[in-house]
Amino acid sequence: MTDDVFRLISPSGTESQLPVRTGTTGPDVIDIARLYKEQGVFTYDPGFVATGSCESDITFIDGEKGILMYRGYPVEQLAANSSFIEVAYLLLRGELPTVDELEEFDNTIRMHTMLNEGMLNFFKGFRHDAHPMAMLSSVVGSMSAYYHAEMDASNPEHRDIFANRILAKLPTIAAAAYKLNIGQPFIYPRNDLNYAENLLHMLFAVPAESYEVDEVAAEALDLLFILHADHEQNCSTSTVRMAASSGANPYSAIAAGVSALWGPAHGGANEAVLEMLEEIGDTSQIPKYVAKAKDKNDPFRLMGFGHRVYKNFDPRATIIREMCYKVLQKLDRKDTPLFDLAQELEQVALKDDYFIEKNLYPNVDFYSGIIYRALGIPTSMFTVMFALGRSVGWASHWREMISDPAMKIARPRQLYTGAAARDYLPIEQR
Repeated sequence: MTDDVFRLISPSGTESQLPVRTGTTGPDVIDIARLYKEQGVFTYDPGFVATGSCESDITFIDGEKGILMYRGYPVEQLAANSSFIEVAYLLLRGELPTVDELEEFDNTIRMHTMLNEGMLNFFKGFRHDAHPMAMLSSVVGSMSAYYHAEMDASNPEHRDIFANRILAKLPTIAAAAYKLNIGQPFIYPRNDLNYAENLLHMLFAVPAESYEVDEVAAEALDLLFILHADHEQNCSTSTVRMAASSGANPYSAIAAGVSALWGPAHGGANEAVLEMLEEIGDTSQIPKYVAKAKDKNDPFRLMGFGHRVYKNFDPRATIIREMCYKVLQKLDRKDTPLFDLAQELEQVALKDDYFIEKNLYPNVDFYSGIIYRALGIPTSMFTVMFALGRSVGWASHWREMISDPAMKIARPRQLYTGAAARDYLPIEQR
């Protein structure tokens, strides 16, 4: 809190002094907590795009400069030097771990990847063609029925257990959903594999033969999880916070976040990218679809280009672009028509004046979808992969919010535009 104030004077002359709060970095915020009491008005901010909904020390974004930091560390440095498990520790605990702390944390996650067998039986109740996100949301929500003994949010130890459990078990749930879709038996996790390796094992191993994890594939997944780990107060994270503010159990809050992530405007964007590429079909059609994207009267939009927050460039896209080409080269998928199409579209967008002027650059969703496809992960699983990375961000924000003594139940207000007060008419008089 600073000594600076914004003075707001109403049409009737009533004055309010609104305190200014200054964070570590980023824009100041105006504290409007007393505004309704003093002035009798609310602020109006559709989508809360200009509203600081909470105080947080987890992630910082500067969309104008293309900056993304976890706990003060630039994501570029973490992507180059760290692992997803180390980043997960950073987000959850606030500091990078020592060698011993990382070993202990990594071991904890490895040892808690198995699911209660009763939870696996849930999958038998789903249709074979159920969307993996529907199964993920349902099964995560059911975790409160199996692990209810450690759900006291006021207990720091219980908060740690919950966060570790979500991080450890979501890959197992995700892999089970995939196996159900393709009619293969569930594959149990292996404690000797790291986070990304274990996921690949559970996705692609079969009982009939041995499976060897591809190092480049595991490296690519680990990088994607780092880049997706958190992104400040996005739609799904805000959903987790809002659900949890009621005191709902944390598994329900995470399930709510999963559901929010499923939307094509959020986590489903990388899935939409591949669907767009399939619609375009061939490199010869790119000029036609680029023209459609430029036409204001045409509903077609190029998915995977631009970002609501980053106005110049997405710092994650630069990192993942290099990994994208590395994966395509290692797996010898360079000549696949879909990847040729994606690369050609990328080059067109980077050179076209229309896209340059509007800062419509390829974003993280554009490249991540291509990587997932190259790894053999079906389009329906793309958003699930996003959820696995983002789960640690959700858990971190839940821990932060639930331990804040100033926490209040989320209760936004509205601008009411419905009918004014009127009297009820009996049905025979209408």
